[in-house]
Amino acid sequence: MANYHTPTVIQPTIPDVDMTPLERLLLSHIFSAEPDGDGLYFYADECPADMIWINRSELKTALAASKAADSDANAYIAEQLSEASTDEDEIELDLSMTSWKFLFKSIVKRSLTLRYITAVSAFTCSRMRPDGWGGMAIFITADGIKGQSTNDFLEDCLAEIETGTADETHNLSVNNGEHSAGS
Repeated sequence: MANYHTPTVIQPTIPDVDMTPLERLLLSHIFSAEPDGDGLYFYADECPADMIWINRSELKTALAASKAADSDANAYIAEQLSEASTDEDEIELDLSMTSWKFLFKSIVKRSLTLRYITAVSAFTCSRMRPDGWGGMAIFITADGIKGQSTNDFLEDCLAEIETGTADETHNLSVNNGEHSAGS
């Protein structure tokens, strides 16, 4: 059986002042988080978590401390808490139908210092499977989220060949075994 992984790094370090307590709590469960100056560096060794469990009282406290901020996390967590059984001490949050990207978009939207946040992921596999390799880059601003995988890039290149509209400005040239971006 093959194991698929998506190691991911978030750049730049997210300043503590730019995150609400709720965003910090959620992101610290989705990613590993390391202190870096006055902020947190987020990354995932294997892949960002899409299923997390958080103590109900910790979640409610973080939500209450974050209510004044304009964050999409507030409405999402309020809804999840209202749907959860009242006898559960831990709340299971299934993020597979949404994305951690919306948390970073809210942070950039409010930030006085961040204009964007990037996420770079590698697609790896424990076996040499053709569908287990590649990567993705995501660019998050206050206005939107853009991303492209290596598979998307290759499909675009193939489409350009089929239509005869290949853009020569993005070719990769190989000189003496060294790779350099062509112009």
